[in-house]
Amino acid sequence: MEREKAGVRKRSAKAAQRRAPVAKPSRPAPRSAPPAKPARPRLLASADLSRSLGYRIRRAQLWVFKDVSRRLAAFDISPAQFSVLSVIEANPGVNQLALAQSLSIERAGLGRLVDHLERRGVVQRSASAINRRYYVLHLTESGTALLGRLRPAIAESETALATKIGLGSFKELQRALSIFLEDD
Repeated sequence: MEREKAGVRKRSAKAAQRRAPVAKPSRPAPRSAPPAKPARPRLLASADLSRSLGYRIRRAQLWVFKDVSRRLAAFDISPAQFSVLSVIEANPGVNQLALAQSLSIERAGLGRLVDHLERRGVVQRSASAINRRYYVLHLTESGTALLGRLRPAIAESETALATKIGLGSFKELQRALSIFLEDD
């Protein structure tokens, strides 16, 4: 019995501690100068990986994606949304399945993307007159205007890449990678 009471007292004491107001520590005085930016982390060495062409292509893709994302952020558009708008413009009335296959996007993911673009008023989705199981997509006037404003940002990103690797290398890279435009 005495043990049970001791257990109850311990629990009661713990509960009281949890309910007791805790004094917040005072804030330190504001700094006079903002802290210096931390040094950019260096890539860790990996002898095998850094020699791999696939790894180098992936690093280049990450650089390009980051640059494009930064430039499109001003328009509240992602690179994937830009791609969808571009394909719809080039293929008015394209169905969602064909668009998903063309861009290698899962159908569910494309559905959410199109939902977002439709809410923004830049894409119009309607049932296909030929096959009611499909939705066809068109750009609205607002979508066409937005795409016109996005293209210079994409061109700036391409120019930045050409500057980084050199114009000759940029053209050669475009030529070499164009073979993958034909693959599924």
